[in-house]
Amino acid sequence: MNSKLTYKEAGVDVEAGYEAVKEIKDIVKETHREEVLSDLGGFGGLFALNSKEYDNPVLVAGTDGVGTKLKLAFMMDNHKSVGIDLVAMCVNDILAQGAEPLFFLDYIATSKVEPKKVKDIVYGISEGCKQSNCAILGGETAEMPGFYAKDEYDLAGFAVGIVDRNNILPKDNIQEGDILIGLKSSGVHSNGFTLLRKLVFDVLQIDLSDYVKELGDTIGNVLLTPTKIYVKEVLPAVKRNLIKGIVHVTGGGFYENIPRVLPGDLDAKIKVMSWDKPEIFDWIKSKGQIEEKEMYSTFNMGIGMILVVNKDHKDDVLSLINAESNMAFEIGYLTKGSKEVVFYE
Repeated sequence: MNSKLTYKEAGVDVEAGYEAVKEIKDIVKETHREEVLSDLGGFGGLFALNSKEYDNPVLVAGTDGVGTKLKLAFMMDNHKSVGIDLVAMCVNDILAQGAEPLFFLDYIATSKVEPKKVKDIVYGISEGCKQSNCAILGGETAEMPGFYAKDEYDLAGFAVGIVDRNNILPKDNIQEGDILIGLKSSGVHSNGFTLLRKLVFDVLQIDLSDYVKELGDTIGNVLLTPTKIYVKEVLPAVKRNLIKGIVHVTGGGFYENIPRVLPGDLDAKIKVMSWDKPEIFDWIKSKGQIEEKEMYSTFNMGIGMILVVNKDHKDDVLSLINAESNMAFEIGYLTKGSKEVVFYE
């Protein structure tokens, strides 16, 4: 050997890691709440829990990733929006338990740390945290040459929130006659991308840069639209005790996620065409010749979150949410049954 082996020669550039941290420090600080006691660089993040408004506070934690939607980000060299997806998948999950998001941590693993790319990813994460009033408390960027493919990375996120024990969702008073309110999605969100990639690349053999007239944009831009975060619209109704249950419509679509909040003796009746559905879903169904049930089993079909409310509170919830943005629709109700999802016209 002509020279002594170093970590950099083995493929890990610690200087690039230091530069990446320097690049993102200010972005992270913009998300901080008053409870945050630490800056980036410590061995752990510090958060002073302020639980005065809770009689019996319970912490709620959730973790998730972005999945194969990342493949599109790699191909388009667009890394800012997937950070929003990462936050959304976590905070929407803990919101479904009735929790207010408090802080978030991220994990970025890649073959080679590129400071600008890391900065773009963290920019998206910070945008997601701002949308959910959630502080970035810390994170980890791992450089693993030989483990990940060149120019690729994976993301994982971890969110922690708080809820009063008496207000944990779903509640045990969900009953026949309760109304289902659907909240508009921003598109396909972060699920079903294995099917979508097969449709776009194998079946249709089109490029992400191809303009699709029916969608009014390139297929890449439409599919990379970030997941909607529902915290600001939904949390006020949760805190006013107007919500009995929340369904985050993710992988498994309507058929898998709605039964997760239903008692064993109830069905969810969903009225078809009772909401404004983004064009992307009709495009997917048509181009892929996909059956209706498969669509509702795989995608959110334009509804990213469903609220279970007492029929007497329906108008209050619709007014409260639609005052923020016109995104809530009455889409169905609960009836006697056995945890099934039934569509009707």
